[in-house]
Amino acid sequence: MSSETISIRSHHGSKSAVEKAAQVIFTACGFFAVLAVASIALYMVVSGTPALFKVGILEILFGSVWRPDGAEASFGILYVILTSIVGTSMAILIGVPIGVMTAVFLAEVAPPRLAGFVRPAVELLAGIPSVIYGLLGILILNPLMYKLELIIFKGSQTHQFTGGANLISAVLVLALMILPTVINISESALRAVPVQLRSASLALGATKIQTIFHVALPAARSGIITAIVLGTGRAIGEAMAISLVSGSSVNLPLPFNSVRFLTTAIVSEMGYAAGLHREVLFTIGLVLFAFIMIINASLTGLLKKGGNRNDR
Repeated sequence: MSSETISIRSHHGSKSAVEKAAQVIFTACGFFAVLAVASIALYMVVSGTPALFKVGILEILFGSVWRPDGAEASFGILYVILTSIVGTSMAILIGVPIGVMTAVFLAEVAPPRLAGFVRPAVELLAGIPSVIYGLLGILILNPLMYKLELIIFKGSQTHQFTGGANLISAVLVLALMILPTVINISESALRAVPVQLRSASLALGATKIQTIFHVALPAARSGIITAIVLGTGRAIGEAMAISLVSGSSVNLPLPFNSVRFLTTAIVSEMGYAAGLHREVLFTIGLVLFAFIMIINASLTGLLKKGGNRNDR
């Protein structure tokens, strides 16, 4: 047996050992990710369900009075749930179209020099701490909302003035905060669309705008849906910024009402809560966790449906 043959076998043997080691490492990382999610889910269920049985599921989920102290304590979080749903939905309705159109501009329309100027600004938005957004909201948004509040409700005897800390301020801050996520992921999805699709569309006589809306965007659909869902997760999970601009009072989610989101309900009271009050806050966390799981399940369903259509 020649030395060259021995060297080749030794090389193949070492390569096989490296591949097996890599496979073991990747498998361990995959199991760790699954274990982490399962552990979080189990912890939230164990911590959040006791209060449901002590207070009552209907009273917690459909009660409208939040009064955790005193002999006649009440733990209704219906308004808090509605605020999170309404506030997040409004932020998505405002932020997603702006984010997707900005991604289209960067990927399809903007000259390279202009895109090179705008893209770092978008990335800078992603790196700004959430508390800074809240401070900007206090300094800029809240005074503007207060002036608008004075104009609309001037002379009203029933409206409670909030100083501009209301649902609209929270929605605008959330819409701004989700922009970097939506823009970056949507732009990456658009850039991943094969050039041949665009060329074929243009060759058939379509204009550039028609190609963008009828070819590029549908082809990047799964990536854009992912961007929307991640943006939704960012919006529904944000606490610090909206706690500064929303007023943090339990009210119906009306535009000029001071409101409290699920996240801010936990943040604002966890520091001093004890006993049943603390357990209910964990229940609020469980509800929030359930919302996020529903969003992820919806994403999976949409992506599978889109994949089946593409296969046909």
